[in-house]
Amino acid sequence: MGRPRTPLLDRERIATTALEIVDERGDFSVPQVAKRLGAQTGSVYHHVEGRDGIVELLRERVSAAIDPATLDLRPWDTALEAWARSYRAAFAAHPKAIPLLMTSPVRAPRVLEQYERAVTLLLDAGFAPADVMPLLTALENLVLGSALDLAAPETMWELTASSPTPRLAEALSAASEGRADRAFEVGLTGFMKHAREVRAGTPQGVSESP
Repeated sequence: MGRPRTPLLDRERIATTALEIVDERGDFSVPQVAKRLGAQTGSVYHHVEGRDGIVELLRERVSAAIDPATLDLRPWDTALEAWARSYRAAFAAHPKAIPLLMTSPVRAPRVLEQYERAVTLLLDAGFAPADVMPLLTALENLVLGSALDLAAPETMWELTASSPTPRLAEALSAASEGRADRAFEVGLTGFMKHAREVRAGTPQGVSESP
């Protein structure tokens, strides 16, 4: 038999297949990827550096949906907020991948390049180097937590007669729909306020006005 015109395996197919499995099950294994592709497990290792290599392919694939042009906006706070919204939307499309990616070191070159641009944005805006990574990590926690929250049920608190919670019931009845989106806006507003204070050198916990 002649060789197929389209190879059974390449990095793009491996990434696509692994992401399909993660979207379905929340995790993947190299044998699962190989089986779905109709290949031997050993053949997958010819294209990636094991499971960790596939994780980084997944990171690149999901992160590719983040709009890099947001980091070109000015002023810096407009850019950072737009990047956060695009970041959230990209990961909200694959919520089951979030726990996997959040607990693995970032090695993917394309993703590191995007972080380099975000760091450059903040340094050029006047942030002290020591403040940059805590801010970006906090923003990432907010974004990814919110992206995961979008996949959760709208109603997260189920009240029962056996555990009376009248004040919680009152607060829940007063809340409107779109719980995850509204919570994200609260968090992002607070984060951006803090970031502006850090840039201005305002001591944490001290108001700028009397």
